Amino acid sequence: MANPPIQLYTPGEVARLLAGRIRAERLRQGWKQETLAKRSGVSLPTIRRYERTGHTSVENVLRLCGALGRLAELADVLQPPPASSIAELESRVTHFQDRKRGVR
Repeated sequence: MANPPIQLYTPGEVARLLAGRIRAERLRQGWKQETLAKRSGVSLPTIRRYERTGHTSVENVLRLCGALGRLAELADVLQPPPASSIAELESRVTHFQDRKRGVR
């Protein structure tokens, strides 16, 4: 089994980075926190805390990104890398077809 790649960020750093980017997008669109709260359905105190600390639920991040028109970008996260051959592509399809619920 291959060693996992070296991580350049901690989960907390990534959370704060994403919170900063969401805040920057909110400001780029000229929205106040109150506007984002109304459009996303995420409470104002939660948005304030999230922008300050980076802590919130995945559901809230998805709602915020959706309100900002950036949800599609998250749908592309963790896509498998392109197959390097037809055989690799076929093995991926076969692997998913052979799996049964609860079986690894």
